[in-house]
Amino acid sequence: MTILYAGILLGALGIIFGAVLTFASKKFHVEVDERVAQVRECLGGANCGACGYPGCDGFAAAVVAGEAPVNGCAPAGEKGAKAIGKIMGQEAVIGEKLVCRVLCQGSAGIAKDRYQYDGYQSCSTAAGLAGGPKDCRFACLGLGDCMDKCAFGAITMENGLCKVDPDKCTACGACVKACPRNVLKLLPVSASVIVRCRNSDTARVARAVCMDACIGCGRCKKECQNDAITVENGFARIDPEKCTRCGACAAVCPCKCITIE
Repeated sequence: MTILYAGILLGALGIIFGAVLTFASKKFHVEVDERVAQVRECLGGANCGACGYPGCDGFAAAVVAGEAPVNGCAPAGEKGAKAIGKIMGQEAVIGEKLVCRVLCQGSAGIAKDRYQYDGYQSCSTAAGLAGGPKDCRFACLGLGDCMDKCAFGAITMENGLCKVDPDKCTACGACVKACPRNVLKLLPVSASVIVRCRNSDTARVARAVCMDACIGCGRCKKECQNDAITVENGFARIDPEKCTRCGACAAVCPCKCITIE
Protein backbone atom coordinates (compact mmCIF):
# COMPACT_ATOMS: atom_id res chain seq x y z
CA MET A 1 0.00 0.00 0.00
CA THR A 2 2.89 2.33 0.80
CA ILE A 3 4.19 2.01 -2.74
CA LEU A 4 0.70 2.66 -4.15
CA TYR A 5 0.29 5.84 -2.08
CA ALA A 6 3.72 7.04 -3.13
CA GLY A 7 2.86 6.47 -6.78
CA ILE A 8 -0.42 8.34 -6.44
CA LEU A 9 1.33 11.23 -4.68
CA LEU A 10 4.02 11.52 -7.35
CA GLY A 11 1.40 11.37 -10.07
CA ALA A 12 -0.61 14.14 -8.44
CA LEU A 13 2.47 16.29 -8.00
CA GLY A 14 3.38 15.74 -11.66
CA ILE A 15 -0.06 16.89 -12.75
CA ILE A 16 0.07 19.97 -10.51
CA PHE A 17 3.59 20.99 -11.66
CA GLY A 18 2.65 20.34 -15.27
CA ALA A 19 -0.39 22.60 -14.94
CA VAL A 20 1.71 25.31 -13.30
CA LEU A 21 4.35 25.17 -16.05
CA THR A 22 1.70 25.24 -18.76
CA PHE A 23 0.07 28.29 -17.16
CA ALA A 24 3.46 30.03 -16.77
CA SER A 25 4.47 29.35 -20.37
CA LYS A 26 1.25 30.92 -21.62
CA LYS A 27 1.28 33.78 -19.13
CA PHE A 28 4.88 34.82 -19.79
CA HIS A 29 5.13 33.82 -23.43
CA VAL A 30 7.04 36.36 -25.52
CA GLU A 31 6.09 36.61 -29.14
CA VAL A 32 9.14 36.22 -31.42
CA ASP A 33 8.93 37.70 -34.88
CA GLU A 34 9.43 34.85 -37.34
CA ARG A 35 11.51 37.20 -39.48
CA VAL A 36 14.34 37.03 -36.92
CA ALA A 37 14.95 33.37 -37.78
CA GLN A 38 14.62 34.12 -41.49
CA VAL A 39 17.20 36.91 -41.30
CA ARG A 40 19.47 34.70 -39.22
CA GLU A 41 19.52 32.12 -42.00
CA CYS A 42 20.84 34.74 -44.45
CA LEU A 43 23.86 35.73 -42.36
CA GLY A 44 27.44 34.58 -42.63
CA GLY A 45 27.20 32.57 -39.43
CA ALA A 46 30.64 33.47 -38.10
CA ASN A 47 29.44 35.38 -35.03
CA CYS A 48 32.38 37.69 -35.75
CA GLY A 49 30.81 40.79 -34.20
CA ALA A 50 31.90 43.01 -37.09
CA CYS A 51 28.34 44.34 -37.30
CA GLY A 52 28.63 45.75 -33.79
CA TYR A 53 26.10 43.37 -32.26
CA PRO A 54 26.64 40.30 -30.03
CA GLY A 55 26.77 37.66 -32.73
CA CYS A 56 24.45 36.76 -35.59
CA ASP A 57 21.38 36.32 -33.37
CA GLY A 58 21.81 39.82 -31.95
CA PHE A 59 22.21 41.33 -35.40
CA ALA A 60 19.14 39.50 -36.78
CA ALA A 61 17.01 40.80 -33.90
CA ALA A 62 18.36 44.32 -34.45
CA VAL A 63 17.50 44.21 -38.16
CA VAL A 64 13.92 43.16 -37.47
CA ALA A 65 13.67 45.85 -34.79
CA GLY A 66 14.80 48.45 -37.30
CA GLU A 67 17.99 49.16 -35.38
CA ALA A 68 20.47 47.73 -37.88
CA PRO A 69 20.74 48.10 -41.68
CA VAL A 70 19.89 45.13 -43.89
CA ASN A 71 23.35 45.31 -45.43
CA GLY A 72 25.15 45.41 -42.08
CA CYS A 73 26.58 41.87 -42.23
CA ALA A 74 29.77 41.93 -44.29
CA PRO A 75 30.21 38.10 -44.39
CA ALA A 76 26.68 37.74 -45.82
CA GLY A 77 27.81 39.65 -48.90
CA GLU A 78 25.60 41.06 -51.63
CA LYS A 79 23.48 37.93 -51.90
CA GLY A 80 22.72 37.88 -48.17
CA ALA A 81 21.99 41.61 -48.02
CA LYS A 82 19.49 41.34 -50.87
CA ALA A 83 17.81 38.34 -49.24
CA ILE A 84 17.50 40.23 -45.94
CA GLY A 85 16.18 43.27 -47.77
CA LYS A 86 13.50 41.12 -49.37
CA ILE A 87 12.46 39.74 -45.97
CA MET A 88 12.27 43.23 -44.51
CA GLY A 89 10.61 44.79 -47.56
CA GLN A 90 13.55 47.15 -48.08
CA GLU A 91 16.01 47.80 -50.86
CA ALA A 92 19.50 46.69 -49.92
CA VAL A 93 22.00 49.35 -50.99
CA ILE A 94 25.13 47.48 -52.00
CA GLY A 95 28.45 49.29 -52.06
CA GLU A 96 31.71 48.08 -53.53
CA LYS A 97 33.05 44.92 -51.95
CA LEU A 98 35.87 45.39 -49.46
CA VAL A 99 38.79 43.05 -49.05
CA CYS A 100 41.59 42.84 -46.52
CA ARG A 101 45.04 43.87 -47.80
CA VAL A 102 48.42 43.25 -46.19
CA LEU A 103 50.45 46.47 -46.00
CA CYS A 104 53.78 44.77 -45.48
CA GLN A 105 56.31 42.68 -47.42
CA GLY A 106 58.57 41.94 -44.48
CA SER A 107 58.75 38.19 -44.79
CA ALA A 108 61.61 36.15 -43.35
CA GLY A 109 64.85 37.21 -45.00
CA ILE A 110 63.37 40.53 -46.15
CA ALA A 111 62.70 42.11 -42.76
CA LYS A 112 65.67 41.66 -40.47
CA ASP A 113 65.32 39.91 -37.13
CA ARG A 114 66.14 41.58 -33.83
CA TYR A 115 66.28 38.27 -31.99
CA GLN A 116 65.21 34.65 -32.37
CA TYR A 117 61.73 34.28 -30.94
CA ASP A 118 60.87 30.88 -29.52
CA GLY A 119 57.91 31.71 -27.28
CA TYR A 120 54.14 31.42 -27.43
CA GLN A 121 52.95 31.76 -31.02
CA SER A 122 51.04 35.01 -30.72
CA CYS A 123 51.74 38.36 -32.37
CA SER A 124 50.31 40.25 -29.39
CA THR A 125 52.53 38.34 -26.96
CA ALA A 126 55.65 38.76 -29.10
CA ALA A 127 54.98 42.46 -29.61
CA GLY A 128 55.20 42.91 -25.84
CA LEU A 129 58.70 41.44 -25.70
CA ALA A 130 61.09 44.25 -26.65
CA GLY A 131 58.79 45.27 -29.49
CA GLY A 132 58.78 41.91 -31.25
CA PRO A 133 61.39 39.78 -33.02
CA LYS A 134 61.58 41.85 -36.21
CA ASP A 135 63.73 44.97 -36.38
CA CYS A 136 61.06 46.90 -38.27
CA ARG A 137 58.54 48.22 -35.77
CA PHE A 138 55.88 48.35 -38.52
CA ALA A 139 56.34 44.81 -39.85
CA CYS A 140 53.97 41.86 -39.73
CA LEU A 141 55.15 39.61 -36.90
CA GLY A 142 53.93 36.53 -38.74
CA LEU A 143 52.71 34.52 -35.76
CA GLY A 144 49.12 34.14 -36.89
CA ASP A 145 46.79 36.13 -34.61
CA CYS A 146 44.92 37.26 -37.73
CA MET A 147 44.73 33.71 -39.09
CA ASP A 148 43.34 32.44 -35.79
CA LYS A 149 40.62 35.10 -35.80
CA CYS A 150 39.54 34.52 -39.41
CA ALA A 151 36.44 32.32 -39.38
CA PHE A 152 36.50 31.84 -43.15
CA GLY A 153 39.97 30.38 -43.72
CA ALA A 154 41.04 33.38 -45.80
CA ILE A 155 44.40 33.89 -44.11
CA THR A 156 47.51 31.74 -44.20
CA MET A 157 51.03 32.33 -42.91
CA GLU A 158 53.84 32.03 -45.44
CA ASN A 159 57.48 32.58 -44.59
CA GLY A 160 56.75 34.79 -41.61
CA LEU A 161 54.14 36.95 -43.33
CA CYS A 162 50.34 36.76 -43.46
CA LYS A 163 48.66 36.24 -46.82
CA VAL A 164 44.99 36.96 -47.54
CA ASP A 165 42.93 35.07 -50.13
CA PRO A 166 40.61 37.79 -51.54
CA ASP A 167 38.16 35.18 -52.83
CA LYS A 168 37.57 33.88 -49.29
CA CYS A 169 37.78 37.21 -47.46
CA THR A 170 34.39 38.56 -46.35
CA ALA A 171 35.74 41.85 -44.97
CA CYS A 172 34.43 41.08 -41.48
CA GLY A 173 37.40 42.96 -40.02
CA ALA A 174 38.21 40.44 -37.28
CA CYS A 175 41.78 40.11 -38.50
CA VAL A 176 42.25 43.88 -38.64
CA LYS A 177 41.27 44.17 -34.98
CA ALA A 178 43.56 41.28 -34.00
CA CYS A 179 46.74 42.67 -35.59
CA PRO A 180 48.88 44.52 -33.01
CA ARG A 181 50.90 46.20 -35.77
CA ASN A 182 47.96 47.54 -37.87
CA VAL A 183 49.40 45.77 -40.90
CA LEU A 184 45.97 44.80 -42.24
CA LYS A 185 43.48 47.19 -43.79
CA LEU A 186 40.08 46.82 -45.46
CA LEU A 187 40.14 48.42 -48.92
CA PRO A 188 37.79 48.43 -51.93
CA VAL A 189 38.49 45.40 -54.09
CA SER A 190 39.18 47.73 -57.03
CA ALA A 191 42.03 49.36 -55.07
CA SER A 192 44.47 46.81 -56.44
CA VAL A 193 47.56 49.02 -56.48
CA ILE A 194 48.92 48.80 -52.95
CA VAL A 195 51.82 50.44 -51.13
CA ARG A 196 52.87 47.51 -49.00
CA CYS A 197 54.83 49.44 -46.42
CA ARG A 198 53.99 51.86 -43.61
CA ASN A 199 57.46 52.54 -42.25
CA SER A 200 57.57 56.21 -41.28
CA ASP A 201 61.23 56.17 -40.23
CA THR A 202 63.90 57.89 -42.31
CA ALA A 203 64.92 56.17 -45.54
CA ARG A 204 68.24 55.10 -44.03
CA VAL A 205 66.60 53.50 -40.97
CA ALA A 206 63.80 51.90 -43.00
CA ARG A 207 66.20 50.24 -45.44
CA ALA A 208 68.41 49.09 -42.59
CA VAL A 209 65.60 46.98 -41.13
CA CYS A 210 63.81 45.84 -44.29
CA MET A 211 65.02 45.30 -47.86
CA ASP A 212 61.59 46.15 -49.32
CA ALA A 213 60.80 49.22 -47.20
CA CYS A 214 59.43 52.38 -48.80
CA ILE A 215 62.06 55.13 -48.58
CA GLY A 216 59.74 57.99 -49.49
CA CYS A 217 61.80 58.91 -52.55
CA GLY A 218 58.77 60.30 -54.42
CA ARG A 219 59.49 58.66 -57.77
CA CYS A 220 56.03 57.07 -57.78
CA LYS A 221 54.43 60.48 -57.13
CA LYS A 222 56.33 62.07 -60.01
CA GLU A 223 55.39 59.24 -62.36
CA CYS A 224 51.65 59.30 -61.52
CA GLN A 225 49.70 61.29 -64.10
CA ASN A 226 46.55 61.37 -62.00
CA ASP A 227 47.86 63.01 -58.83
CA ALA A 228 46.81 59.88 -56.93
CA ILE A 229 49.96 59.55 -54.82
CA THR A 230 51.21 61.56 -51.88
CA VAL A 231 54.31 60.98 -49.77
CA GLU A 232 53.80 61.73 -46.09
CA ASN A 233 55.70 60.68 -42.97
CA GLY A 234 58.27 58.84 -45.02
CA PHE A 235 56.09 56.56 -47.13
CA ALA A 236 53.77 56.77 -50.13
CA ARG A 237 49.98 56.67 -50.05
CA ILE A 238 47.64 55.99 -52.96
CA ASP A 239 44.18 57.55 -53.28
CA PRO A 240 42.04 54.69 -54.68
CA GLU A 241 39.47 57.16 -56.06
CA LYS A 242 42.08 58.82 -58.27
CA CYS A 243 44.13 55.75 -59.11
CA THR A 244 43.50 54.28 -62.60
CA ARG A 245 45.53 51.12 -61.90
CA CYS A 246 47.92 51.91 -64.76
CA GLY A 247 50.85 50.45 -62.83
CA ALA A 248 53.31 53.22 -63.70
CA CYS A 249 54.15 53.82 -60.03
CA ALA A 250 54.92 50.16 -59.41
CA ALA A 251 57.20 50.09 -62.43
CA VAL A 252 59.45 52.90 -61.15
CA CYS A 253 59.50 52.02 -57.44
CA PRO A 254 63.16 51.26 -56.64
CA CYS A 255 62.21 49.21 -53.58
CA LYS A 256 59.41 47.23 -55.25
CA CYS A 257 57.10 48.03 -52.35
CA ILE A 258 54.20 48.99 -54.64
CA THR A 259 52.39 45.92 -55.90
CA ILE A 260 49.43 45.28 -58.17
CA GLU A 261 47.12 42.66 -56.70
